[in-house]
Amino acid sequence: MRAIVASSLIGTTIEWFDFFAYSTAAALVLNALFFPTYDPVVGTVLAFGGIAVGYFGRPLGSVVFGHFGDKIGRKSMLVISLIAMGGATFAIGLLPTYEAIGVAAPILLMVLRFVQGFALGGEWGGAVLMVVEHSPEKKRGLFGSAPQSGLALGLTLSTLTFLALGQLPDDDFASWGWRIPFLLSATLVIVGLVIRLKISETPAFKTLRESGTRVDMPIVETLRNHWKPVLLAALCFANVGAIFYALFTFSITYGTTYIGLSRNTMLLVAVACSVVAFFGIPVAGVLSDRFGRRAVFMTGIVLTIVIAFPMFWLIDSGSVLLTVTGYLLATVGFCASYGTLGVLYAEAFTVSIRYTGMSLALGIGTVLGSAFVPIIYLELLSIFDGSWAISLYIVLTGVISVFAVRALTADQG
Repeated sequence: MRAIVASSLIGTTIEWFDFFAYSTAAALVLNALFFPTYDPVVGTVLAFGGIAVGYFGRPLGSVVFGHFGDKIGRKSMLVISLIAMGGATFAIGLLPTYEAIGVAAPILLMVLRFVQGFALGGEWGGAVLMVVEHSPEKKRGLFGSAPQSGLALGLTLSTLTFLALGQLPDDDFASWGWRIPFLLSATLVIVGLVIRLKISETPAFKTLRESGTRVDMPIVETLRNHWKPVLLAALCFANVGAIFYALFTFSITYGTTYIGLSRNTMLLVAVACSVVAFFGIPVAGVLSDRFGRRAVFMTGIVLTIVIAFPMFWLIDSGSVLLTVTGYLLATVGFCASYGTLGVLYAEAFTVSIRYTGMSLALGIGTVLGSAFVPIIYLELLSIFDGSWAISLYIVLTGVISVFAVRALTADQG
């Protein structure tokens, strides 16, 4: 079980290390290197657009990986998704800039971001299923939180890497320093592959295969007979995506550009939030084993709603201490909802279409609730000239997620 947990944790750590490496670089340098013909604000919007492109690859990846994960097995899909994700990330680290190859540079960047998203569409669902389908029923929440903890660990590693690179002169960082995190991901991929190749297929899928009850076309079966839990699970993600960006990626742009804090200060804030999340997410998993998935998930969403406005009041003060306090308060709510998300999704679908169902739900959920959030936040700031509009957006997504999880868990009985 330790190897299985380690496999899932390392896989999602790589996934999020790659994600945060791009989003941090987008906030700091990619606008100037790949979109130099635009003013800085528009260039930042276009760089963040790469996040949206990655998310559009996720539903397609969820369909492909989910289909074969429900027909062939969880393990093989996890290996393939890890290789694809790592290869695309490494290639970004080698990519020539606009100055070197012109418009081909941003086009290739978007293509590689799409490949990352495609691979990510299969990675998360498989990583969650490996631990959930291996774990005893009374510890599903705890073990199911392990892949979620990869977010915090990936963010910590990525941010610490950028903090170290921040000591470079600006010209060196813009020239080659920003590439190092993308190239370093190859090491994590190798470690992850070594572990994943040694683990066994899940007992649930073995039983499914031996009984001869596998579905011929999992995606057709899912869309025909399980579309409602897919849609409800996708809507559950609305608030998770909104608070995620407020905490972990958009925060860097907001803190440096709109509040006037230094880049290193905001990176340290991100590290503080990720450390809290690393310990808080498994706590949420344990609590879900005791009190139920819906109770813990909804507690996190409601806390996010309550803190949405006070969070930005603290951040907008300009005080480093109050800024950290605001972000950490929001992190607690995020831990409760995100920490239970994996097992909540897994238990919403039957074994025969589980990989497809939960991957598709997350793929749709991230397109609806995450893909454009950084751009939406920038637009809200531009139109309304204040963070209150972002707070209101977080509240509205929270209301959507509350109703969705009530309906989803009611269907589950």
